[in-house]
Amino acid sequence: MRSSSYSALPARTLRAVVVLALAAGVTAAVPTARAETTAPPAATSVAAKPYMGWTSWTMQSSKYPGLNPRGDYSYLSEANVLKQTDAMAAKLKKFGYEYVNIDAGWWMDWSWKPRFDRYGRQQADPERFPSGMKAVADRIHAKGLKAGIYLPVGLEKGAYNDGKNPIWNAEGCTTGDIVHDDLRTTNGWDSAYKIDFSDPCAQKYIDSQARMFADWGYDFLKLDGVGPGSSKSGDNYDNVPDVAAWQQAIRTAGRPIHLELSWSLEYGHVEDWKKYSNGWRIDTDVECYCNTLVSWENSVDDRWDDAPAWTDHAGPGGWNDLDSLNVGNGEMDGLTKAERQSYATLWAIAKSPLFTGDDLTRLDSYGLKLLTDREVIAINQSSAPPAEPVTPSDPQQVWAAKNPNGTYTVALFNLSDTPAAVTAHWSTLGFQGRATVRDVWNKENLGSRADRITEALPAHGSRLFTVTPRGTALAWTAHEAEAGTLSGNASVADCSACSDDRKVGNLYTGGKVTIHDVVVPRAGTYQIKVAYVSGDSRSILVSANGGGATSHKFASTGDWATVNSVHVPVRLKAGANTITFDSGSGYAPDIDRIDVPKSS
Repeated sequence: MRSSSYSALPARTLRAVVVLALAAGVTAAVPTARAETTAPPAATSVAAKPYMGWTSWTMQSSKYPGLNPRGDYSYLSEANVLKQTDAMAAKLKKFGYEYVNIDAGWWMDWSWKPRFDRYGRQQADPERFPSGMKAVADRIHAKGLKAGIYLPVGLEKGAYNDGKNPIWNAEGCTTGDIVHDDLRTTNGWDSAYKIDFSDPCAQKYIDSQARMFADWGYDFLKLDGVGPGSSKSGDNYDNVPDVAAWQQAIRTAGRPIHLELSWSLEYGHVEDWKKYSNGWRIDTDVECYCNTLVSWENSVDDRWDDAPAWTDHAGPGGWNDLDSLNVGNGEMDGLTKAERQSYATLWAIAKSPLFTGDDLTRLDSYGLKLLTDREVIAINQSSAPPAEPVTPSDPQQVWAAKNPNGTYTVALFNLSDTPAAVTAHWSTLGFQGRATVRDVWNKENLGSRADRITEALPAHGSRLFTVTPRGTALAWTAHEAEAGTLSGNASVADCSACSDDRKVGNLYTGGKVTIHDVVVPRAGTYQIKVAYVSGDSRSILVSANGGGATSHKFASTGDWATVNSVHVPVRLKAGANTITFDSGSGYAPDIDRIDVPKSS
């Protein structure tokens, strides 16, 4: 899904910072566990797994030569949608791709002027979709696929008609009844009036739209510009009531419809998104609105920072949406081969929906390989939890997830602009000794590896492995941060999510905490697990025994009441050590505790 898909204005360059929220456990014997979460109540027949498909928005929004010959967004047409439908049926359907999603503009003429029916509902533009939306859905279904459609949240200004339009199947109700008297605006573009759900007519209007889509045969709805999020906040942009109304309307519409929300949704309302929808965009648009479909810097690379926090909230019925996966068209994508593989790897292990905006009629061989790798798709569609980073958000990262069969999905990423080696230590997965390793993309069994695997990666490169432990579980020793020595501004604060209900905070401009008596049996580099709290992404300096410090960036945990943990390498001597966390000249995360493995 895309964030800016409705707007006719130039594409935004704003990058919303999507907060991260990972929870920590409290036992010293095992790695900190993530908090249990409640699966969304939506019927698991819809969004039981991350959905797979295609979207029109990526090519609609691109300046790539020839895609939009009649002006901005002119790619969207019945002919092009059906061309992509035929290509999906021929090339991707057998791999699980099934949704053909029509994005913003299906009710707009070529100059972006909207069309509505007498009930204030969007009506297909007869030039873009001469057969009408029901006929298009029928054609998609005839190929054994599912049809998706799009709306911005709120009552569009053009649908208001001075409040005179009647509401379908709601005697006495008009568009004047369903909005606030002051005609306050809402959604990410302020293109609609905010609906007042204190009037029963408002639900009737949403019911009428849902019934229209169900009667047409649509299986998916993207609701866009939703707030809090979509670069907006405040009462006018609180669309939680809209989303709840849509869920209610879908229940009575007579057809299962997947409800997907967009864009950059506010983490503080994650429980609402889970309660009322089947998926939620956590970030800005992945498209670059340039002469390619995407670019690495705008904003494919943002997802490594923004995705981790939402991991706990994904599961059957509702998934974290990283936006479209545009890796199939080579030069038109605007990415190197290494970037395309890293892009596909993150989407797969994060269990994002796998939907592409590429031109399916001209997939290159490498792109087709990335989009149809059955082993990678199986990782995305399996019952295992989404992967999360087990290292800090530094240029070289390791992400992992434990699978139900005891194996691990492990991804190595080099996000720097130059080649670098990346190492996955088995201790960050909670075991020591040997493990057998399979290279997933390259279909190679690499045999047994002791304690770690290291790979040299190109700029923006990655590797994806399945790791099967053959060693033993690690033992850990816990050290509470509040038991350490504090200096500068550092102070102990209450923290109900933290072990022992406390943490060390106020680590800024020189504040630091030093943890004493960290005893290990022999000298070596240890992967120390650090449990921390941070409402935004922050860096901290880590050192041992007064030696040189290394800076690590810790991702946001989403708010100041949620705990996450990552592993940082620290060189320790045999016997007792001190470990210091120093804010330096900036602001650092709060520190809950550290867990030290009993062997390096």
